[in-house]
Amino acid sequence: MNYNDAINYIHGRKQFKKHPNLDTIKLLLSKLDNPQNKINAIHVAGTNGKGSTVAFLRNLFQADGYSVGTFTSPFIIKFNERISVNGVPITNDELVQLVEEIKSIVDIMDTELGLNAPTEFEIITAMMFKYFADNPVDVVIVEVGIGGILDSTNVFTPKVSVITTIGYDHMKILGNTLSEIAAQKAGIIKPRVPVVVGNLPDDALNVIKKTAQQKNSSIDVFAESFTTHKKTSLGWLEKFDFSNDDIKIKDISIKMLGVYQVHNAACALQAYLIYQNEFKNSISISNIKTGLLKTSWAGRFEELNSSPLVVIDGAHNEPAVKELAKLIDNHFYDKEVYIILAVLADKQYIKMINTLLKVKNIHLVLTEFDGVGTRKAADFKKLITEIDNDSVTFINNWKEAIAEVSTEMSDDDVLIITGSLYFISDVRKLFK
Repeated sequence: MNYNDAINYIHGRKQFKKHPNLDTIKLLLSKLDNPQNKINAIHVAGTNGKGSTVAFLRNLFQADGYSVGTFTSPFIIKFNERISVNGVPITNDELVQLVEEIKSIVDIMDTELGLNAPTEFEIITAMMFKYFADNPVDVVIVEVGIGGILDSTNVFTPKVSVITTIGYDHMKILGNTLSEIAAQKAGIIKPRVPVVVGNLPDDALNVIKKTAQQKNSSIDVFAESFTTHKKTSLGWLEKFDFSNDDIKIKDISIKMLGVYQVHNAACALQAYLIYQNEFKNSISISNIKTGLLKTSWAGRFEELNSSPLVVIDGAHNEPAVKELAKLIDNHFYDKEVYIILAVLADKQYIKMINTLLKVKNIHLVLTEFDGVGTRKAADFKKLITEIDNDSVTFINNWKEAIAEVSTEMSDDDVLIITGSLYFISDVRKLFK
């Protein structure tokens, strides 16, 4: 088996089960000698902010000299990055070896289980646990795929659980109310395992608190147990103070723009402090500041060009687009901002568009991309006839959209390309 064979095998698996459950992943892991029980880990769930929180956590631990494994999705540049050590993706050879080992087991499970055979994400999750059991690191940061309670990653006991945000996304799977979605996310809370919670709506927070109480788990909530004081931003930096009951850290800077990134950094820092306290490890304020400042994450308001400024951002649902709109208001209120938007058809793209149209200084260009797997992009060609707004245009080919907008822009203008992590992955390849 070569690398392409391995990738094709993974992507050739079905993506979802008709009736999601953890039985299959548990059976697969048992046949691999339960590698999920051989790691020290932090589990990160949430509607948005998971990837950024994982990145902040990784850099906090790395600044202390720890080796850090991460499991994230989706990938932006190359599949291998989903399983990484200190930010470096596993090699092609390592990936092939993992697939070969797991495929021999899955082939037997296919005949035994039929429709309940391992899915693509279950296989990738098993690969991750197997890799970190065979190649030990000091700590593994595991990002949930979708939801929590029935997510394939929800088969181990972490040292700390983190729930970053809760909003409307994946409603067909998770439910149509914030309480229902929160109940799914709360499924990662384990008995007597501390949980750190971000800035959540009251309906969602009440569900999380109730679950933590039932599990006898301590809960640290943003703006209750720990908080930030935002300071004036300087250039491409957010500045803030952090405090909890035990510590106050002044003048923290991060390169990832947006108030929501300050919240993500605060959640990561609180989880890091709890983890270090659990193991009675010393902390260094200097290392904390260094780790947070060094953090970047591909596709999260990532600069691709400086003059004019071209940025890609992975905002792919209404809550994320609301945060992007705030970021534009805070940092680029005095600029002409062009936004090229492409979205998967199963997202709430009309609400996303309406949110962006409330920003006064934007020109919105709707476009399309190839989608991913069986998931297609939204058909904006039909939609554009229903939008009565001079600041919205439609250009079918996204590469032509970028070229056309680029000719209209001055060096002082800003171009933000957004709407889907899969879309910006394609865009990034064009620029890089």
